[in-house]
Amino acid sequence: MGGLLKRKRRSSSSSSVLFLPLFWAFFLAIFLERLVGVVSGLEYSRDKQASSLTLERIRKHLDKINKPASPDGDIIDCIDKWKQPAFDHPLLKNHELQLVPPEMPRVRRMKEEEVKGDKHISSRKNEKRVVISGRGAWQVWHQNRTRCPKGTVPIRRTTVDDALRAQSLYEFGKKQPRMALARHTVSPDDVNANGHEYAIATSQPSEAVYGAAAEINVWNPSLQVVEGEMSISQIWVVAGSFVGSDLNSVEAGWHVLPHLYGDKNTRLFAFWTADGYQSTGCYNTLCPGFVQVDKEIVVGAAIAPAPPSPASYTKLIFSYGRFDPKTENWWLGYENNTVVGYWPSNLFTHLAANATLVEGGGEVLNTNPNGAHTSTQMGSGRFAQEGYGNASYFRNLGLVDSNNNINSPQSISTKADNSNCYNIDLLNNNNDWGTHFFYRGLGFNPNCP
Repeated sequence: MGGLLKRKRRSSSSSSVLFLPLFWAFFLAIFLERLVGVVSGLEYSRDKQASSLTLERIRKHLDKINKPASPDGDIIDCIDKWKQPAFDHPLLKNHELQLVPPEMPRVRRMKEEEVKGDKHISSRKNEKRVVISGRGAWQVWHQNRTRCPKGTVPIRRTTVDDALRAQSLYEFGKKQPRMALARHTVSPDDVNANGHEYAIATSQPSEAVYGAAAEINVWNPSLQVVEGEMSISQIWVVAGSFVGSDLNSVEAGWHVLPHLYGDKNTRLFAFWTADGYQSTGCYNTLCPGFVQVDKEIVVGAAIAPAPPSPASYTKLIFSYGRFDPKTENWWLGYENNTVVGYWPSNLFTHLAANATLVEGGGEVLNTNPNGAHTSTQMGSGRFAQEGYGNASYFRNLGLVDSNNNINSPQSISTKADNSNCYNIDLLNNNNDWGTHFFYRGLGFNPNCP
């Protein structure tokens, strides 16, 4: 009996030994067959002659998957609002998304005595205005009649080429250190501030500032050196010290910056830093931080239409401030009732409380091509004294106070690094323009060698 059991076990063991090679051979045959099927399938799909009806169905299906590029080549992706880049920031892991601020700042009307004596004449009836509401084609990507669906936000897609234009991946999307600090450490008419030249107005009131607002006309300035120069018009809202690395700043406006985007289009932008442009912050959504909430206006997207001549322009109206007293976020908006997004207050140290200084105006990077001053334009390229219709302007400049009112700044000063190249002209209040100034310049000219 025992011998019989041993023989059965031995026989069973022998069967297992024979079965394993057969199993692996069968498995290998199935694998090879499927592999060949995949390869032949790829070849088949490449060589297949599809009917026009099939191709049309495929195109419609892909249109649902892939967003079309805008006429300027940008691709705008519609991202789940909860999965946007901002929430990758370690300080925003438990952040509660806000879709709208509880209360927008209120504009305080000027008193009659504040308007008297202003000799500047303006009329909005003569302005060539382009519709900039969400229903209009204010940005180039709108021209494809595309909008993001509910629950998503638009983000400009970043390409490999975009990153390769930076000196390093670490510096991609950032401003150069001390870029904006130079205007506070260099005397006027000294143009050796790393090539950055400014024509700006500054307000530093004694009371705390909780936001800023302005109307800025938008132009498409030409650059002499496309690879290394830029032209910017913006507002800075600042707190902290210009010495060291504790400066906090939120910034917005429009710029022509080929180094970042690879083209010469005028684009809406947003920027932030919490350490004086050293390591924190970036443009737009190129790093975690700025929270996009609007479904139509994209930071980093081109503004449309690009002005074909200095006489044709549109207007950008934006304001940003600490509209929410509970979370104290800094909101970026345009017009009066639309908010694009916000910078959460816990990104900052000094700006977590309030701002102390507001600046607005133009900036140009001068690389001194061929040993002479660049002919890159600031704004319209016309000088400030040429006034309305020619020069660029900021108007209805206002500061948000602790009661959420927008007031005209009581004290404001101007500065131009080299007034023969780029200059600024501050004018008095009036009903239509409030606190306003003209600025700009064409760079190289007989007085700007």
